[in-house]
Amino acid sequence: MTNKSEIACIYSALILVDDDVAVTGEKIQTILKAANVDVESYWPGLFAKALQGINVKELLTNIGSGVGSAPAAAPAVAAAATTEAAPAKEEKKKEEPEEESDDDMGFGLFD
Repeated sequence: MTNKSEIACIYSALILVDDDVAVTGEKIQTILKAANVDVESYWPGLFAKALQGINVKELLTNIGSGVGSAPAAAPAVAAAATTEAAPAKEEKKKEEPEEESDDDMGFGLFD
């Protein structure tokens, strides 16, 4: 569960990334002071260290792609498999003799 300090640091880091400014502990702390948000002294440095070497804009842009999109391909594969298997089912139906329905023998549900 996140607390106020974590959320404030997240938003501060996002502001810095949006402005194309390097994310550092000091800059996060500056934004937090300007917003009158008091956080424990270790939070800004912790977030700056966690985001070091990460392209946050690319990470946010590619949220919908990657591993999460793999299941979307599964129905296409399943559909292709069923269309290939469909002729085999039709051949089976042709080989089996047709059963007479109750209507054909004069025994209907509503007779």
